[in-house]
Amino acid sequence: MNVATEIRTVTIEREIGHPPEKIWRALTQPHLIQEWLMQSDFAPQVDHRFTFRGDWGSVDCKVLEIEPNRSLSYTWDAMGLESVVRWTLTPIASGTLLRMDQEGFRPDQEQAYQGAKFGWRNFLAKLEEVLARQGDAA
Repeated sequence: MNVATEIRTVTIEREIGHPPEKIWRALTQPHLIQEWLMQSDFAPQVDHRFTFRGDWGSVDCKVLEIEPNRSLSYTWDAMGLESVVRWTLTPIASGTLLRMDQEGFRPDQEQAYQGAKFGWRNFLAKLEEVLARQGDAA
């Protein structure tokens, strides 16, 4: 295996005590995305181009795949990193197993890789706070 071509993925899994439909809304509705991730002009449509905007800059994205309440993927291009973020929602007895994969980190992108590992953990903690605040009627 050629180490120079090794592409790495950040993967985070969480069991969340809410149904997939509720988590799906938080992943796909811009006013909710803003509460846990960043401002965006996201729309749940394949090929829709959108931008995440934060204090530090922006991320250019395009929706690749969408299967309501089950999976969502989009490109994530920022500061030289060209990657794909994929969300997978699996119903479980206690709610939902939420999996996030960000794939595409080259070996020379160690700082971006470590930053993503740290950042996504924080974002997912905020996502759980947003879901808890919404209550089950949301």
